[in-house]
Amino acid sequence: MADDNPITKGQPGIAAAALFGLCPRCGARTLFSGLATFAPHCRACGLDFSRFNVGDGPAAFLTLIIGAIVTGLALWLELAAHPPFWVHIVLWVPITAAAVVWGLRAGKGALLAAEYARKAHEAGRDDLRRDDPRGE
Repeated sequence: MADDNPITKGQPGIAAAALFGLCPRCGARTLFSGLATFAPHCRACGLDFSRFNVGDGPAAFLTLIIGAIVTGLALWLELAAHPPFWVHIVLWVPITAAAVVWGLRAGKGALLAAEYARKAHEAGRDDLRRDDPRGE
């Protein structure tokens, strides 16, 4: 039903923007300028990506999630096959690096797209006064 709204028509969903690095406004593949670095702005529509505050939230979750998955799989492989130590290094270092880079891109892209879709911004003094039920 969101496609019926003329304001959001043609805009990618949060998942598509995150997975493919799409601009949340126009859908162009311009969100990233590096592996996990945002471009300063969209080259197609001019949306300023620097005004979004993604922070380090994705990195904290990725550390826990990817670390638990890789540790579990490494323990399973060790107990099941008892490979030499070099096999663990050759296998888990690239898998961990790829998972972290892909996960950071997806996590940062999802947070930026969610902020754009929900018109999120940091609260200021005026926002706090407007929400005060006493009107002070």
